[in-house]
Amino acid sequence: MGLGTTDKADLVAVRPASVGRMFLDRVEATPSREAYRYPDGGGWSSLTWDETKDRVWVIAAGLLDLGIEHEQRVALASSTRIEWILADLAINVIGAATTTVYPTTTPEDVAYILGDSDTRVVFAENAEQVAKVVEHREKLPQLTRVVVFDGHGVDRHDGFVLSLTELEERGRAALAERPDAVDDALVAVGPETLATLIYTSGTTGRPKGVRLVNDNWVYEGVAVDAFKILSVDDVQYLWLPLSHSFGKALEAIQLRIGFATAVDGNLDNIVEGLGAVKPTFMAGAPRIFEKVRARVITGVENEGGVKAKIFAWAFGVGAKVSTLRQQGKEPTGLLKFQYGLADRLVFHKIKARLGGNIRFFVSGAAALSRDVAEWFHAAGMLILEGYGLTETSAASFVNMPYDCRFGTVGPPAPGTQVKIADDGEILLKGPGVMRGYHKLPDVTAEVLDADGWFSTGDIGEVVDGYLRVTDRKKDLIKTSGGKYVAPQEIEIIFKAVSPHASQIVVHGDTRNYCVALITLDPDAITEWAQHHDLGGRSYEDLTRAPEVRALVQGQIDQLNARLERWETIKKFEILPHDLTIESGDLTPSLKVKRKAVEKKYMDVLDRMYA
Repeated sequence: MGLGTTDKADLVAVRPASVGRMFLDRVEATPSREAYRYPDGGGWSSLTWDETKDRVWVIAAGLLDLGIEHEQRVALASSTRIEWILADLAINVIGAATTTVYPTTTPEDVAYILGDSDTRVVFAENAEQVAKVVEHREKLPQLTRVVVFDGHGVDRHDGFVLSLTELEERGRAALAERPDAVDDALVAVGPETLATLIYTSGTTGRPKGVRLVNDNWVYEGVAVDAFKILSVDDVQYLWLPLSHSFGKALEAIQLRIGFATAVDGNLDNIVEGLGAVKPTFMAGAPRIFEKVRARVITGVENEGGVKAKIFAWAFGVGAKVSTLRQQGKEPTGLLKFQYGLADRLVFHKIKARLGGNIRFFVSGAAALSRDVAEWFHAAGMLILEGYGLTETSAASFVNMPYDCRFGTVGPPAPGTQVKIADDGEILLKGPGVMRGYHKLPDVTAEVLDADGWFSTGDIGEVVDGYLRVTDRKKDLIKTSGGKYVAPQEIEIIFKAVSPHASQIVVHGDTRNYCVALITLDPDAITEWAQHHDLGGRSYEDLTRAPEVRALVQGQIDQLNARLERWETIKKFEILPHDLTIESGDLTPSLKVKRKAVEKKYMDVLDRMYA
């Protein structure tokens, strides 16, 4: 069994006792600095750390007035917004625990999660989320109230539903009677107090509640602080789902370091938001970076002419500079001059669209294509890929701006240990590891041993202290000829090759060759069609067009040229619609539910072997 570990545990040995204590430490350190920025009408409003504390304390007092006690669960069913953060902090400050619910969760799964977690109060974003809770209210006898952020059109159900304003009014009244109520509750919160139940959507099966305690999140904040890659002067643009561990980790990291965060979970507003906020860093799933790259490339290709030639020249120059910088060198002479010109003509415009002040992006939640990372790097923008799971509080590894190695997820965070099992599985141990699955001791024992080692289910290797993740263990394909294929690696390459693809699912387990299901990016293929005499056709019509199939076949040929013979895609089908979260094809973090997709389209797959 190979071993690759960290010797920096001393950097995280001393840490605050709880999330609430870490929050108070931040308020006391920088009370008048900006903490949060959020959309408000047509502009952005701001909260200082002191103002944030005042609002959090009022909401916390309101929860105490509703009868919430130590480690009882309070759910958040909402997209990412400032109220999500304020409510989550209030829950943790009084020693209760947040149950996270994605806004895309079905009513049936909402009922299951609320019931399994014994949730007492739900914060719901709007009428749609309230309706999901109320639909199965009779199955949830422990549920006492719903607090709604946006009350427009919401039935109050005889007082069962409160507005956030009404909860805050109750909180102010409670604090007038007992000014120390929240402070007293916070004193009782310790490192092992349950902080969060995150129900993993997973790629198969029923959601499992991951039990994460206060020390898990405090560790994340302290560990990333120890890397010294962020400072109090940074500005974050936060759009990631806070129901996902990646988003929650960013919340904890901010409490420790103290940078300002602009909060807006509406993806339709992201370009406009980046321009207004001008952040210094932003985290995202790989699909976001793939779409940015694809949109730029297809836009230039469709225009053609001199602009396309200048673009190709600039990225050729950028690729040379990227290679040098990966070796720790800087361009000189003619190359330096050419890169400066390329930046003025091409790269500066791309960076300006993303706010103009980005120091780096952080990619997580799924594997990032090296091609995509190097494309951004060629344009002067660094993507730091990281790695972690919900069960390890998200941020277990991350690349460094001063030593970023593309194709890896970086070194382990201080205090985290990693070793590779004989079959290649990545095993992790450290303060970020969960305390188990809620009410599932037998399932917990399958992945978490008596010594604290967590089996990730991922295959990888450690080279010079940096982790490279290959694929999910359960997703590895063994062909009928006995050859092993890592489908995720193939899928990542294809999405870098094809700016028109949205998703690809490689299939071939126990079969004699590999095939693929492909979906197209609706915007990219529609724009391509307009420049190839196919404008006005529906998405479904385009997926059947011979010209589109020829386009994709050419991209498959490029992919196959980079693969071993037994890995090549012999046949493919373009599906008539994209994969979505709502249809059950993707997880909320945009990962493909491979088994679900294969089952849904088994007839299509079988035809490719007929």
